[in-house]
Amino acid sequence: MIFIFEMIFIVEMIAKKKKCYQEKDWSTTMTTTTPTRAATIARDILLLSRNTLLVKLRFMDAALCELTLEQSPTTLSTDGRRLHYGLEYVLGAYKREKEAVVRDYLHIVMHCIFRHLFVSTLVNQACWDLACDIAVESAISELNIKAADSARARAQAAAIIKLKGKVNMLTAEKLYRYFLDENYTDGQVAALRQSFLADDHMPWYLRFAGASVDGGDGDVDSGGAVALRGAAEARWTELSERAKTDMETFSRQHGDNAGSMTQNLAEVTRERYDYADFLQKFAVQGEVMQTSDDEFDYIFYTYGLKLYGNVPLIEPLEYKEVKRVKEFIIAIDTSGSVSGELAQKFLNKTYNILQGSESFFTKVNVHIIQCDAGIQEDAKITSREEFDAYLKTMKIRGLGGTDFRPVFEYTDKLIKNKEFANLKGMIFFTDGYGTFPARKPDYEAAFVFVDDEYKVPEVPVWAIKLVLGKDEI
Repeated sequence: MIFIFEMIFIVEMIAKKKKCYQEKDWSTTMTTTTPTRAATIARDILLLSRNTLLVKLRFMDAALCELTLEQSPTTLSTDGRRLHYGLEYVLGAYKREKEAVVRDYLHIVMHCIFRHLFVSTLVNQACWDLACDIAVESAISELNIKAADSARARAQAAAIIKLKGKVNMLTAEKLYRYFLDENYTDGQVAALRQSFLADDHMPWYLRFAGASVDGGDGDVDSGGAVALRGAAEARWTELSERAKTDMETFSRQHGDNAGSMTQNLAEVTRERYDYADFLQKFAVQGEVMQTSDDEFDYIFYTYGLKLYGNVPLIEPLEYKEVKRVKEFIIAIDTSGSVSGELAQKFLNKTYNILQGSESFFTKVNVHIIQCDAGIQEDAKITSREEFDAYLKTMKIRGLGGTDFRPVFEYTDKLIKNKEFANLKGMIFFTDGYGTFPARKPDYEAAFVFVDDEYKVPEVPVWAIKLVLGKDEI
């Protein structure tokens, strides 16, 4: 009930402000209005734009109100905490087209909610800027908000249609990868960005988030700035999750039409996994030739060296109990749905993790099984050298249908024939479309899914699930 009254108040206020500014003679505003009055008007225009969006986008209410408005010499920009705006830019833009300011405000908030500004390392900053702007503008257009339907949206239509034919989903991550793969030149990037440009991304890349937009020292020290940026990122992570939940529940009218919005929220809220940590689930306890720091007493050892010259009182222990991967199965789905190149990349990633001295025993018993609706190949690996040789000569076999059951049946036979002494588990690399066994096996079974469209595959309750995007493989 309170929310209804709040919305009525906002709608009435928007109507009054619009009438006031529509009747204003904008041709003389910048020459006859005092700086203080001009600043008030510019701020009111931004608040009016925000309140217009609040009425239309209930699922983004908290996000729309998160940024603090702060006047600056630049056009529009954000550091995740503040929305910096240039006085002349806002007044000029509103004079030309009031919908443009509404779209600009939503553009900046969406950069934050999609967490575009919290980047670490980039191969090409210009491509990332372009990808982020396209992802945001496409999402805004699909929301079909009349108050944000500016001339810029109409100028973008042809480019968006063309890109949708080449990139299955217009998220910043996918667009960025596409631009890099297609080797877009600086000229191509600059030309394409013209109709999508709304704000300055420079604050995203400042070394310290507290540095001012005009390049000054800012109002906080470097340590404080790092903390502020971390807090901002954590806050926008929370707001992204909230927007996704609200969109799926209270705002289904937007969810049915806003494909880009849904896809971008799915990307930024997707749970991330550390594949290296995941592999440790298949480690077993064993002894290695290594000094045990926990059991070795260096005090007596060094005392003996000091007292007798070169005779230690206690010799270091030669063996240490550690947990490493020794016996497990890597099953590769070679049906047509998983490309051979992707399967090889997955094996390479797995090998690169396992070959570290802290992950692999010297002697191992690993079976790499290629399968579709049946077993196509079983390669037994007993050492790093054999693993390395297999990767160099590996050929994908199969490309038929997908059925997970034959691999489990084959593994049961291997166990029965004492091929494994202590099989810890199986990793099944697949797209998830296949027939699962009816019962839980006697070992751990993990399904690693290639999911490039952010769909969550269904698995049996006994299975471990790990979802990786192509860029993570």
